[in-house]
Amino acid sequence: MDLITALGQTLPFAFASGLNLYATIAVLGLVQRFHLVALPPQFEPFGHPVVIGVALALYAIEFVADKIPWVDSIWDMAHTVVRPIGGAVVAIMALGSPSPGMDALAGALGASVALASHLTKAGTRAAANASPEPFSNWILSFVEDLVAIGLAYFATEHPVLALGITLFLLTLILVFATVLVKFVRRRFVPQRAVA
Repeated sequence: MDLITALGQTLPFAFASGLNLYATIAVLGLVQRFHLVALPPQFEPFGHPVVIGVALALYAIEFVADKIPWVDSIWDMAHTVVRPIGGAVVAIMALGSPSPGMDALAGALGASVALASHLTKAGTRAAANASPEPFSNWILSFVEDLVAIGLAYFATEHPVLALGITLFLLTLILVFATVLVKFVRRRFVPQRAVA
């Protein structure tokens, strides 16, 4: 397996896991269970009925929690550890490497990417909660679900293109974070007087 294919089978799933871990696992499970796409054997555990059932049940809870202002932020806070760990596990399983070194690398990359998408989601939702109307919260929630589900499914069929989309989204996150840090510094850090 070449590096691009390996990254295409790990990073998009990790990114989607950072947005919605349970939807990502459910998509992988349903694709595997119903043979919607011919997946490598390492995806077989996702297709177990118990895994699919638990993922769908937790996705249903998250679907509701994400639509309620401030409940979504509490849910995100609780998942600040869960989503990166889940992203690491999904990345390791998706890679299917028998090498402990590759597993460690996939886990570290998966956790980092999932954490980046999760923190962006949580920060955006916290900002949206400051708005008095509920519609921005609902729209963000639906968009997050669509991106997580769409990216996970797309990565099963087109991992290299999904990798490109993931890298583009990570670049947007980096640019957004850089602009935000500059804004906060200008706004809240006192400027030195020039003598």
